[in-house]
Amino acid sequence: MQYNPTAIQSFRDELTRIGFTELKTASDVDKAVMEWKGTNLLVINSVCGCAAGKARPGIALALKQSSARPDHLTTVFAGGDIEATARARELIGNIPRSSPSMALFKDGQLVHFIPRYQIENRDAYQIAQHLMEVFKEYCAKVGDQTMSTAKIPAQ
Repeated sequence: MQYNPTAIQSFRDELTRIGFTELKTASDVDKAVMEWKGTNLLVINSVCGCAAGKARPGIALALKQSSARPDHLTTVFAGGDIEATARARELIGNIPRSSPSMALFKDGQLVHFIPRYQIENRDAYQIAQHLMEVFKEYCAKVGDQTMSTAKIPAQ
């Protein structure tokens, strides 16, 4: 089922306001995950309450407080970007589909995945703490990297 784009825009905006690039097509996902170098946090965003009250606030808090962060921040919207979400799930591999969820890729390889069940049973602070630990393990410290400003061209 595809959601009304107007109805989900504010949910999209919560991530784009903090620096996420929206991936709207399978080609966008392939380019971002497979071609961009470094680390890429790919968020499968959704309309559910745990995305609104836990996942998105936890992501924002982690990015604000972490001493390390991904080179790229990207997102697809389940129920909004149907083709892009399907391709993201293919690249995530043999992990049960869930949204919201978060995947960290490093040079095109999945290195960490946070499924919905690890989101819905935690608060935003716990999610932020988890993400900061993941960033510390896989990502460069802020100031030690060149944050990408690569954007997917408008279609």
